[in-house]
Amino acid sequence: MIRSKLPLVAAFLGATIASGTVLAQAAVKIGVVNVARLIQESSGAAAVQAKLQEEFGPRQRDITAMEQKLRTQSETFQRDAPVMGEAERATLERQIRDGSRELERTKNEYLEDLNLRQNEALGALQREVLEKAQAYARAQQFDLLLADPNVIFASTAVDITPAVLATMKPATPAPAAPAPSR
Repeated sequence: MIRSKLPLVAAFLGATIASGTVLAQAAVKIGVVNVARLIQESSGAAAVQAKLQEEFGPRQRDITAMEQKLRTQSETFQRDAPVMGEAERATLERQIRDGSRELERTKNEYLEDLNLRQNEALGALQREVLEKAQAYARAQQFDLLLADPNVIFASTAVDITPAVLATMKPATPAPAAPAPSR
């Protein structure tokens, strides 16, 4: 039984030693990028936030105004309920209840739309960041590029995040030459 497995084990050990020798001879260039940092520090992140703020700012202001109106109505009801007529009190209660429902519906729609747009925008930004990291890795002739969520440990020697960030930053224009003096 052992004799029948001996050639198989010997072949396995020989293949392992041979592959180890091949790997030792060919230096593999490996890099790791911190995708979250690339996204956070990219110039596109600020642009995405500004665009979302511009797009959703008016709706946020409308919600704030609705909240203020509802708060004012509630304060009026709390303060004046004892002296209000039955019909007036019932009308104000209904307005507060309807306003509260409308506010919750509007908030939910707003949050749903905002989350959808944020996910779309961040997805596009992430694709762009990964493409730039990949282009950098190709230009620098890396054999393997890993993204940080899947990496348990990486030394700073293989972390190319700062280098990729440097390629992503827009080139700063050269200072203007001083005007010739007369």
